[in-house]
Amino acid sequence: MAAPCAPSPYDAEPIPEAARAEIDRLLASGDLFRYTAPEGSPVSLLEAEFAQFLGSRFALAVSSCSAALFLALKALDLPRGARVLLPAFTFAAVPSAVLHADCTPVLVEVGDDYRIDLDDFRRKLPGAAAVLISHMRGHTSDMDAIMGLADAAGIPVIEDAAHSLGTTWAGRNIGTIGRIGCFSFQSYKLVNAGEGGILVTDDPDLIARAVIMSGAYEHNWKKHPVAQEAFARWQNRLPLYNMRMQNLSAAVIRPQLAEIPRRVRQGRANHDYLAAILAATGRMQVPAALAAERRAPDSIQFNLVGFDAAATRAFQAAARARGVAVQVFGLSEDNARAFWNWGFLPAIPDLPKTRAMLMRACDCRLPAWLSRPDLDRIGGALVAAAAEVKAPVAA
Repeated sequence: MAAPCAPSPYDAEPIPEAARAEIDRLLASGDLFRYTAPEGSPVSLLEAEFAQFLGSRFALAVSSCSAALFLALKALDLPRGARVLLPAFTFAAVPSAVLHADCTPVLVEVGDDYRIDLDDFRRKLPGAAAVLISHMRGHTSDMDAIMGLADAAGIPVIEDAAHSLGTTWAGRNIGTIGRIGCFSFQSYKLVNAGEGGILVTDDPDLIARAVIMSGAYEHNWKKHPVAQEAFARWQNRLPLYNMRMQNLSAAVIRPQLAEIPRRVRQGRANHDYLAAILAATGRMQVPAALAAERRAPDSIQFNLVGFDAAATRAFQAAARARGVAVQVFGLSEDNARAFWNWGFLPAIPDLPKTRAMLMRACDCRLPAWLSRPDLDRIGGALVAAAAEVKAPVAA
């Protein structure tokens, strides 16, 4: 008899009921454009609430996290061709944002723990104009070391916190440590609007530039209750990219902000429970959190120990036969997280550490709503798949 299938990790939690009345009001009124109302639009309210939640001065809601990253780079007013350091383990949209901003992405090696290799970072930092740190899949690189090196060199840091809403570093919210933090509301993130993003900063000049470029044309910037003097300085001096969020998206997001602490707790508990099951086999190694890091995971990553490429593919197939999909970044055809597939780059660098990691790093979505029996089924399927391919490690 076939083993019971685990639930699909791509299913989302229902949108809170509180969103329905506001969505109905917006549909009835047709008031979908964020700048229709003189003040208090759903997008404006979201910006104020999100900034307060993170402890930032300013927030700007936009169409996607990719848009937020692009606007962050443009707001820094970097020169054309400026070198921007970023981890080689990230999503293709991140180097794409750098290219869209007329800058040059410089990929930095990433180790077996999915975090930036600090030795390679130190080597490549001289001559950089900015650093864009992707906390990929929610794994926080050593922000003390990165900020110390960048600050000493006078280089601004942008945080790509698409996977890290709710994560803290030494008690500070990820996304508030660098000059600008960017978050995602795409369907597979902690807060789901289908699409959407937001950036946060404490710098009034940066938020003014980003707001205007996001599409606050003419005097729409006056509807942002922040940094009026800075806005006036930049009006009509910056190009418009029209990357605004619309009111329906904000109406879906706002009620979910109250759910973040619960989702973080459940997600962390789910991750740690499953990590213990996998680690006990000796064949699946889950990198530990750094001392200062308090993660808010919505997925789990683990490295296969002692598996070559053929055995890794066999493990994927065995897990799939038991109802659990496992992505291996380097073995998935045309994977957008494998840097050698980024054919839009001027040149593909040689990054042996990152390549070796991606060839054996496994990825499974792990949404907060999964129950303990769900986790037992997923863990059991992965353990059985590993045992089918490889004999267990001797005690």
